[in-house]
Amino acid sequence: MSRILNVASVAAVGMTAASMLFLAEPGFANDLGANAHIPLITLPGADAPAAADSDLLSGDELTGGESPVEPKAAIEDEPVEAPKPAPLTADSLAELVGKTARPAKLDSELRCLAGAVYFESRGESLVGQLAVAHVVLNRAQSGRFPTSLCGVVHQKSQFSFVRGGRMPAPRESSVQWSNAVAIAQIARDGSWKNHAPGALFFHANYVSPGWRKTRVAQIDNHIFYR
Repeated sequence: MSRILNVASVAAVGMTAASMLFLAEPGFANDLGANAHIPLITLPGADAPAAADSDLLSGDELTGGESPVEPKAAIEDEPVEAPKPAPLTADSLAELVGKTARPAKLDSELRCLAGAVYFESRGESLVGQLAVAHVVLNRAQSGRFPTSLCGVVHQKSQFSFVRGGRMPAPRESSVQWSNAVAIAQIARDGSWKNHAPGALFFHANYVSPGWRKTRVAQIDNHIFYR
């Protein structure tokens, strides 16, 4: 009986030692299954275990941190803006008016500005018409009047040609209207010198409203003030 016990004891000791050696072998945790989360143990000097599929080096690691170069997608052609036309040059305002092309369709702001020029000064020189156009522009930029050109022109009790808040229709086939449209464009573009700078008001020289304003200039039959 004691002999049997001794044999059993020796077998138990042998199994314990074998188990300890087996646990020390690298790759044991990896052999427990994909769902186990026991860290791999690698003994010094032992060969590293074969990497699982999830442990394979990524493309960044294979290239030293740089992603593999991928072919660039075809770049769509970006729309190219048409070059702006060069500013017109002229030796006189009359020449510049003749070179200024009339738009096929006038926007509302340009029409209001040209209307003010036409109805207030079509009998004046081109320089005088330009000064009237600048009065409208100066008002819109002053902060003291409406901010749009049509708002300035249609403001109540400011321009006598406006009746009931409406501007009468100009005779668009006339030379005077073509000149007024060109002068309005030149004034809006700032492409010719204004001889009444900063003016916000004007009146005909045959009236005397008694304004206490700073006189800027007199051009033809109009006196301009700011």
